[in-house]
Amino acid sequence: MKRLAPYLLILPGGLWLLIFLVVPMVFMASVSTQEGDIINGFVQTFDFSVYGDAVTRYRTQFLRSVGYGLVGTAISIAMAYPVAYWIAFRGGSRKSTYLLLVLLPFFVSFVLRTVSWKFLLADDGLLLSPLKAMGLVAQDFHVLQTTAAVIGGLVYNYLPFMILPIYVALERIDPRVVEAAQDLYAARRQAFTKVVLPLSLPGVFAGVLMTFVPMTADYVNAGILGGPANTMIGNIIQTEYLVNADYPTAAALSFTLMAVMLAGIFAYARALGTENVLEAAAR
Repeated sequence: MKRLAPYLLILPGGLWLLIFLVVPMVFMASVSTQEGDIINGFVQTFDFSVYGDAVTRYRTQFLRSVGYGLVGTAISIAMAYPVAYWIAFRGGSRKSTYLLLVLLPFFVSFVLRTVSWKFLLADDGLLLSPLKAMGLVAQDFHVLQTTAAVIGGLVYNYLPFMILPIYVALERIDPRVVEAAQDLYAARRQAFTKVVLPLSLPGVFAGVLMTFVPMTADYVNAGILGGPANTMIGNIIQTEYLVNADYPTAAALSFTLMAVMLAGIFAYARALGTENVLEAAAR
């Protein structure tokens, strides 16, 4: 029983992943190489040319999605790190309250949060309407259906996923280590760059994983806040699945997107190192 105990403990989680992750992925891989239509049915032909055709046809949306994901992740790091640092080292007894405020938007559904930004940023919305009335901005100025609106929505919706892992990494740093650096005549900037920042990199890594992947695959923000020029690959996959019923193309696009993101993540992990990353992400 002692030998079987570890396997029995991971059995529920393993079955869950097998049923709801592995099996659907195998099924989707099978669908991506089929031919046919929704009326006459699909037949397995192992036609892999659909991958090349899909990537060539939607290359712009692929590049746009990756670009939005990279920019949104970079902005999230720049905004999340100071917040997490302040909560970890200056929050005191109110850390739980500040973390609750960070998580408070999650009490509202993802779609409603995004739609609220649409009302806020509309040409006659709460933000632009008074500014136009006072003559501070031009009457034809608009924010919706722009790249800035889409990236702003991505950052807003996924920012807590960056704050929390960075906070966990910073909160685990022993303050005596920082004090020791200062005792060795290190200035505050040197103590941060030489001690705090390296020790918090596992949290940054985990935050990147938790924000870049969903940002790149997101389709809600582009659909609500963006326009035709801001279509992301997630919108294309949604259209191919639910509107065009072109399941092989949609499955091929999904697998290609997953492969691109995995390749980027593995390259990032290899460059940064992963010994402490999994531990930080798990904690």
